[in-house]
Amino acid sequence: MAINLAKESVREYEVESLIHKAKQAQQIYASFTQEQVDEIVKSVATVLTEAAEDLAIKAHTETGFGNVKDKTTKNLFASQQVYESIKDEPTVGIIHRDEVNKVIEVGVPMGLIAALVPVTNPTSTVIFKTLIALKTRNAIVLSPHPNAVNCIVEATKLVEETAVNAGAPKGLVQVIETPTLEGTQALMKHEDTALILATGGGQMVKAAYSSGNPAIGVGPGNGPAFIEKSADIEAAIDKIITSKTFDNGTICASEQSIVVEKSIKDQVVNELKKRHAYFMNKEESEQVAKFIMRENGTMNPQIVGKPVTEIAKLCGIIVPADTTVLISEQTTIGHDNPYSREKLTPILAMYTVNDWDEGVTICNAILENEGAGHTAILHTSDDQQVEDFGLRTKASRILINTPGTFGGIGFSTNLAPSLTLGCGAIGGSSITDNVSVRQLMNINRVAYDKQ
Repeated sequence: MAINLAKESVREYEVESLIHKAKQAQQIYASFTQEQVDEIVKSVATVLTEAAEDLAIKAHTETGFGNVKDKTTKNLFASQQVYESIKDEPTVGIIHRDEVNKVIEVGVPMGLIAALVPVTNPTSTVIFKTLIALKTRNAIVLSPHPNAVNCIVEATKLVEETAVNAGAPKGLVQVIETPTLEGTQALMKHEDTALILATGGGQMVKAAYSSGNPAIGVGPGNGPAFIEKSADIEAAIDKIITSKTFDNGTICASEQSIVVEKSIKDQVVNELKKRHAYFMNKEESEQVAKFIMRENGTMNPQIVGKPVTEIAKLCGIIVPADTTVLISEQTTIGHDNPYSREKLTPILAMYTVNDWDEGVTICNAILENEGAGHTAILHTSDDQQVEDFGLRTKASRILINTPGTFGGIGFSTNLAPSLTLGCGAIGGSSITDNVSVRQLMNINRVAYDKQ
């Protein structure tokens, strides 16, 4: 017991030390001008762009998830597209004047951001969260997933070094180098933690919200892709396959199920087969189902982010070498049906419906089963159906004729480029937004008398 207490004491000391350094640095950084802040953010974005492929290699080597090419793209998305979306955003001093209503808005840093970093998108999440924290004059302490600690630590240290070289106070960006549950909990509960950015497993997100500190957490994705009868079927399938195979399905906004109207099912199936989708028979589906979830009901890391050929080999089924995704036709939705849940891997469920109304109902049932408030996708050429889907679907991001992976994070849509996607109250989150700089600063308002 004494040994365990000693270890816990060491962990808490490490976290306490990191928080102390970060807090001191943030107090200095809070006085920086917009020009100074922008120069630091620009420098970090530039250096991390140059390191994108190297960090992708390290992330793939350490985690075994996804692939280097797509992880490089994710890193570049964070260092380039996220940067472009925030670089001109005012975050220091007076950020907006409403001359008509006589209200002045003042941007104020929150202080210390505690950031949880997932194993599925480790280095890209580091880049994203540190950029938006630096832009808003906050300090940040990152808590890595234990299975991606080395690449996360390396990415964080590169950010810190670059920021300091550009004029930031030393200690502004910190990382827990020996991550433990106790250490992460100490970080989240610390009185100097101003906000928790929780990206990770459901239990950790719940812990963030119960920490006693403000938190922005994200829930699981389980996006249904509804192919309505007026859709351009060839284009829809191309986008779904492209999305679901990107980094082997590790982005939570990727499609998890296809919902198709009966009248166009044959066309959809033909297009899927043209894109080398493999439709599993009943026995194969049952065999793969055993490996999707663990006994405790959580996603099996053995299949997360793996290519189809590895999944097939693990599950004991034989598929062609050029297979892109595995598809299982399903009729039931429930917590005990793994195909109706989030699968961060190239596996899709497929549901056939008689008409539009049944399709919307099935999409909502899938979301209510898991992924409520996250993302849903509709492929259609009917604007009336778009509006109806938007009004009736229980998702914060309702994407039209675009790949779920890219649309949800704001790569192929005009949503805020982000790797932290709020799910709203229905999904156990505090916001429905794609998290960006606006969520990482307080806004004070100066208001004149109306007369």
